[in-house]
Amino acid sequence: MRPPRPARLWPGDVVKVGLVGLRTRPMRAFLSALGIAIGIASMVAVVGISSSSRAELDRTLDALGTNLLTVAPGTKLVGGQAQLPDTAESMVGRIPAVQAQSAIGRIGDAKVYRTGKIPVTQTNGLAGYAARLDLPSVVGARVRNGAWLNAATGDYPATVLGSVAAERLGIGRAGPDTRVLLGDRWFTVVGILEPAPLAPELDTAALVGWPVAERELGFDGHPTTIYTRAEESRIDAVRNALGPTANPESPNEVQVSRPSDALAAKQAAGEAFTRLLLALGAVALLVGGVGVANTMVISVLERRGEIGLRRALGATRAQIRTQFLAESLLLSALGGAGGALLGAATTAAYAAAQHWTPVLPLWAAAGGTAATLVIGGLAGLYPAIRASRLSPTEALAER
Repeated sequence: MRPPRPARLWPGDVVKVGLVGLRTRPMRAFLSALGIAIGIASMVAVVGISSSSRAELDRTLDALGTNLLTVAPGTKLVGGQAQLPDTAESMVGRIPAVQAQSAIGRIGDAKVYRTGKIPVTQTNGLAGYAARLDLPSVVGARVRNGAWLNAATGDYPATVLGSVAAERLGIGRAGPDTRVLLGDRWFTVVGILEPAPLAPELDTAALVGWPVAERELGFDGHPTTIYTRAEESRIDAVRNALGPTANPESPNEVQVSRPSDALAAKQAAGEAFTRLLLALGAVALLVGGVGVANTMVISVLERRGEIGLRRALGATRAQIRTQFLAESLLLSALGGAGGALLGAATTAAYAAAQHWTPVLPLWAAAGGTAATLVIGGLAGLYPAIRASRLSPTEALAER
């Protein structure tokens, strides 16, 4: 006569027996799941914050454009600062693929002060520049308060301050009663700019019209930076032509740069930092897996009597192994789900603080949770096999 077959464990039964150990030892289960959750939360948050940052940078570049090139004087072969010809701006505009150009010119002796009682050596890193009226449209600068220079104000003592310049001078709003000392002349502040990502030199500048700079401040008319917008498909050709066109006699004394490259380099540095943080998150996840393994080994040692009784009542080795493996997987799943939620909440909170749109790739949360199940399965495999190898008499004898 054949012995009766052992009762089959259905999926619902597997979950029930797997939850036994978690319910009877809630604090230990919580601490083990917390180790997993910390690792998953750190990994999800790092991916989410990095993705949100990259998305914000991409939006910024899309809004400002990546076809901006700047032309500036370099260094002479014999040493010293070179100078762009006063015809450089108009010459650059003749390049067929150049869509628009504008310029600023450093006014050598025109420092910026809030009052006339500040020592002249305390410039606070601010400088005066002559600016073309079409500058904001070319560089993508926006006015935060007041207005940009126009044909009228550009010919009179009026200035627009960069965002940093306004902050350092303690000026929050533009108006007819707000003035700054530029060189030895008082200029009325008619506008304040937002930060200019593609032209950071504007942030610490006091910008005045080209005519008034030449007439009142001794500006020599030579541009120090020429901004050009070129056709995206021909950006490299324009870049190569800018130096010889801006200064035909000394093209080697011209520096041509693409400001968006600096932002792209910043993004690449951020990605490298992200990889480092992900590695740290993986270490935290591994530590959490060790915690799960430790919990399961101790659980097997403490529950020898239960194992022996179940074996005596007909449970097979496979069923015992399934029970402890299910307990390990449930413990890891709880930690993984909690960690994914915590990481998503961290991403949303940080993005809100930075005024970003939160971006969390689905693969980060799903992959993190899947990783916990793999680690939980590996961590619980040895304790589950060990529990299944206990014979009923051995287990009950050590009860």
